[in-house]
Amino acid sequence: MRHARRRIVRRVTRLAAVGGLLLGGAMVTQAAMASETPGTSALPLKASGTSDNPGAALVSRLGTSRTAGTWIGADGRPVVAVTDDEAAAEVKRAGAEAKMVSHSMNELKAATSTLRAAPRVAGTAWVMDYRTNQVVVQADSTVSSTDWSNMTKVAGGIGSYVRMERTQGTFTPRLNGASPILSTGGRCSAGFNVTNGQTDFILTAGHCGPTGSVWFADNQGNQQLGKTVQQNFPGSDFSLVQYANGAAGSGADIVAIGNGNGVRITGVGDPAVGERVFRSGSTSGLHDGEVKGLDATVNYPEGTVTGLIETNVCAEPGDSGGPLFSEGIALGVTSGGSGDCTSGGTTFFQPVTKAMQALGVQMIVSKQAAAGQGASPSAAPSASATHSAIAPSAASPGSSSPVTGITDGSTLLARLTDPKTIGPGMLVIGGSLLALVATRYIRAEQDRKAYRRYYSATWG
Repeated sequence: MRHARRRIVRRVTRLAAVGGLLLGGAMVTQAAMASETPGTSALPLKASGTSDNPGAALVSRLGTSRTAGTWIGADGRPVVAVTDDEAAAEVKRAGAEAKMVSHSMNELKAATSTLRAAPRVAGTAWVMDYRTNQVVVQADSTVSSTDWSNMTKVAGGIGSYVRMERTQGTFTPRLNGASPILSTGGRCSAGFNVTNGQTDFILTAGHCGPTGSVWFADNQGNQQLGKTVQQNFPGSDFSLVQYANGAAGSGADIVAIGNGNGVRITGVGDPAVGERVFRSGSTSGLHDGEVKGLDATVNYPEGTVTGLIETNVCAEPGDSGGPLFSEGIALGVTSGGSGDCTSGGTTFFQPVTKAMQALGVQMIVSKQAAAGQGASPSAAPSASATHSAIAPSAASPGSSSPVTGITDGSTLLARLTDPKTIGPGMLVIGGSLLALVATRYIRAEQDRKAYRRYYSATWG
């Protein structure tokens, strides 16, 4: 009986050890797949599709003579400004909210054309405010009383729907992603990594430096990043910095947001008025706010830039070129504005869709996003709190990833026991192998002793 029990114990032990090997192998495989870097791919520029934005689709269908823009309401539903009852009824049937207004998009555009034709005044800007059905003209502290009076007369000649406002600070490019890039001309922030299929580039602000500017990652000029190969400023505000070695390297789909954290870029799109957005820069870090207007015009001292995104996100000198994004969707690069991140202010961004189209490049995004052709900008922040620790106002800026090259200082024991790594699986495999070796050794030792007892009893 005792020998039978021993055989049963040995058999059960061997079976458990074999099961442990299988389980450990499965754990290692799953951990390896879970921890594998998603990799990057180029996402072709997808024109701002109206199917991704119900409000924009309605505006496109109804036309600019019957509508005056769209925005995201406080409840997250699209709102469309309309000029007649039939258009309002169609908007409501589509599930959106209709707001009756007096002036169509055609009238608002005619007003901005008149302002653009007037003598240029540095320190001014204007944008169509869809929600109030007005064109808002802003003037910073550098605009003289004479220039302000002249502009007020121009606005008065257009109509009462042109609103004049004075703003604090000055409208300047934020010279001096979000990782710092430096040249003899000053400091800017990297925007997004893009590619033409053969060479990789940094997409950043055009005012950061003219074609031929050499950029470095350090103050000493030892780590050369690349050289500006194409610039557009004024008019627009974007440029391409070609990497010195032609490749963006690992983590090309991630923009830095500070403290070793980053946001994974999963697509490209155009924002909607009222959308929550995030901006990161090498001076002030990560900040969030709301899109206030589209197709804005800003008269910087260096020249006029049109077609910009207006937000109430703050920015400071050195943040120029830094990324604007929402839920992982690349939206723009920082152009300029007024104010700072202590008192707040207005910041303008160059839309990346227009820049990419003009430059003939594609955004570098994660492979999973490229397989799904990216995502569309969402109307409201995700309800997920996964990244609330790194994002202001408890809203998620997108898929978070650690910035490459950052070590977490964890101990060997912590890494081995972390279920997200292969450590636990390797421990199970090791224990199972030890159990198999032990049972084999015990069996051999028992056989040796039995052999010796048998021959000792029969010897001679």
